[in-house]
Amino acid sequence: MVLGELGGSLCRALAQMNNATVIHEKVLIDCLNEITRALIKADVSMDLVKNLNMNIKKNVNLGDVTAGHNKRRIIQEAVFNELCKMLDTGKPSFSPEKGKPSVIMFVGLQGSGKTTSCMKYVYYHKKKGFTPALVCADTFRAGAFDQLKQNATKAEIPFYGSYMESDPVKIAIEGVERFKKENCDLIIVDTSGRHQQETSLFEEMRQLAESTNPDLVIFVMDSSIGLAAFSQAQAFH
Repeated sequence: MVLGELGGSLCRALAQMNNATVIHEKVLIDCLNEITRALIKADVSMDLVKNLNMNIKKNVNLGDVTAGHNKRRIIQEAVFNELCKMLDTGKPSFSPEKGKPSVIMFVGLQGSGKTTSCMKYVYYHKKKGFTPALVCADTFRAGAFDQLKQNATKAEIPFYGSYMESDPVKIAIEGVERFKKENCDLIIVDTSGRHQQETSLFEEMRQLAESTNPDLVIFVMDSSIGLAAFSQAQAFH
């Protein structure tokens, strides 16, 4: 189920609740059942769905709502707040600062779109006035450096990589140090991937993180894989 379909299903569930003549416990349960079906169809974790239901029921006690209070509004706000909690950890997002060097490392399985995401990230921040640079630490995939080099050249963004060096950690260290000396304030490290979650991949990511000390690590994945995204994210954590 695509995002638009999920949004439509959630809106219909709330609309049915709004159309009820009297808001009572059964109306709330029917609304939650519709929301549950929509989330499960969208491949949302069963544990998350259960927690959402439990929290909404805990926060919406229709028997305690005094006269004059809008029960529909109370239910809508409870649903909205719980859906937001599913998507937002509450932690402040990282924001790079101009003039202060920040290192961002992109990780993920092969074919997930890391290099493309790196390019979009640096190009966006370049338009915002940053001085970005790219480091290709992907020595596993054939043509990885060529792809990054071609895209970076077209976007007029400085880049660093090697056709001869096979150690991604060494490349990353050299690239980050070079661009810090050149006063780049946003240094993106593009890393290797694998077709499967292999021990060698995670060890390489660990070494890269320890050697470059990134300010932010961005995990790139295919958004269509559903529940499999959870295990992937856990493995890279």
